[in-house]
Amino acid sequence: MPDRPETWAFFAAWMEQHFPALYAGGLALLIAAWRIIYSGGRLRQLVLEAPLCGLLGVGVSYGPALIGAPPEAGVFLGSMVGLFGVEASRAAAQRIMSSRLGGEDEAR
Repeated sequence: MPDRPETWAFFAAWMEQHFPALYAGGLALLIAAWRIIYSGGRLRQLVLEAPLCGLLGVGVSYGPALIGAPPEAGVFLGSMVGLFGVEASRAAAQRIMSSRLGGEDEAR
């Protein structure tokens, strides 16, 4: 790859454009991993939940742009996903969606 500088330029431009989302996802992964280790969780929980929190953090990090907030606010939301975990984030999203859509969740 050293003989193809355009590849590195493309990669650097991509990283610069998507850095807040990658940072939010990485931070969510680390916070979730530390939370699980601190609370005495099992290895299976660490291996499954921490990456899920990271991926969810990446998805959530694009949300502030939809409401006109700065993209850096996505890092805060991503770290909150890592702190609360996947189950708490899912429950909060389910409550918000059921209140917005007007009715109880049919899956219960």
